[in-house]
Amino acid sequence: MAKITAQKTGTPGVAVPAYRKPDVPVAGRIKDVRARMALEDKAAQKVCVGLELGRRGVCFRVKRSWVVWLAVSLNLWGAQMPQSADGNGAYATGRYRNLFAEGGHSPTEIEQKIAAAFQQLFHGNPTNETVYYQAGSNSNGPLAFITDIKHHDVRTEGLSYGMMIAVQLNQKTEFDALWNWSKTYLYVAETNHPSYGFFAWQARTNGARMSQFVAPDGEEYYVTALYFAAHRWGNGAGIYGYKAQADELLSRMQHRAPVTGSLPMPWRNTNVTVTAGPLFDAEHKIVLFSPSSERNRFTDPSYHLPAFYELWSRWGPPEDSAFWKQAAEVSRDFFVRVTHPVTGLNPNYANFDASLVTTFGRGNTNFSYDAFRTAGNWSVDWSWWGKDARERELSDRLQAFFESAGTNYGCQFTLDGKPLEGRHAAGLVAVNAVASLAATDRRAKKFVEELWNTPTPDGLERYYEGLLYMMALLHCSGQFRVW
Repeated sequence: MAKITAQKTGTPGVAVPAYRKPDVPVAGRIKDVRARMALEDKAAQKVCVGLELGRRGVCFRVKRSWVVWLAVSLNLWGAQMPQSADGNGAYATGRYRNLFAEGGHSPTEIEQKIAAAFQQLFHGNPTNETVYYQAGSNSNGPLAFITDIKHHDVRTEGLSYGMMIAVQLNQKTEFDALWNWSKTYLYVAETNHPSYGFFAWQARTNGARMSQFVAPDGEEYYVTALYFAAHRWGNGAGIYGYKAQADELLSRMQHRAPVTGSLPMPWRNTNVTVTAGPLFDAEHKIVLFSPSSERNRFTDPSYHLPAFYELWSRWGPPEDSAFWKQAAEVSRDFFVRVTHPVTGLNPNYANFDASLVTTFGRGNTNFSYDAFRTAGNWSVDWSWWGKDARERELSDRLQAFFESAGTNYGCQFTLDGKPLEGRHAAGLVAVNAVASLAATDRRAKKFVEELWNTPTPDGLERYYEGLLYMMALLHCSGQFRVW
């Protein structure tokens, strides 16, 4: 094989192909992508790919048989590449951007930062650092929960996030203990219960349920984390048969028959009769905020996870593949419709047509805590799949707004950008950095560097903000992967 040489290489110490120069935003800057082939002998050709990365060009000397391979394989961020069913992102290429390395941080520094954050949030001081607590054992093995420190409860959101972090970091002990706790205390096994087959979203740290209802974002993360666990560690017995558990839950999320029953609503000091069914609306192919009839049917933009839906279409029950592919496309279009055309901000909740939900709770027509996560969802979708370039525009728009809001921007806003809360929240800093996975403007580097300089959250806010922070470190280091 002919030796491949590059005239220009990437940033010293950053292991990336020379043609993917990490420190130069490519989209909007590739003025010309051309191949010039000049036959030098029967064995080799010279292929020059002229990329306008500033003034950087890249040349390779390869055999004639490699010319077509190079043309197909170069995954140029901003170029118009033919799109396969698997897209042009990391799922197809196996390459995950390391935004920290692109900013000049060494592999050792990055690994140390991630390890320190995990140690603090999962095994740190129980008074003011950790959110992960061991809780004895049962016949299935060790139990552990992740608690919302501020609200003194346990949520499927945090448990499933914790499982996702654990599988990404190859921490099987923590993964299994969180899954065991989820199945022991929150899983609804009663067939006459409206939440049958799903997980009650909220409990006390002793396992007593505080709510009998379902919050579908937990199920979404449970399913994907279980598939990753099956692929990374293999399947065990019982509840640790990860793939079987994921398949069963995923099928119910689309198909579970409606069940009617009476459930307590402590905040109203009464019981209500509700009917609940699947977690996705079949007609609109949109995830529900709640699948039960105690409130109108609407959605939460931060529950939309098209990067996951693409995986489910490949790994889940084959008969549901088309539904999940369509759900991914619907969510990508929904992101565009639900975000403000100038600020890029989205509301906490929205109707299926992306209009505001005005009948549920005060302030949920604004950009608030749930809404933090939405930009991360579309940016990871771009990173993994690269199927909808509008997601890049959304990240640029959102980061332009936060850049204009100053270095200590707040955390709650009206959709047109009026500040409502001035606290500079680490969780929002974290997701704004993840948005850089899709952004094209040079400002994206500033958001990544702010995350790097932000300490691991501790104290009262460490649950939500700490988990978003931990996942952002993994995303921005290229270590949040499809397993």
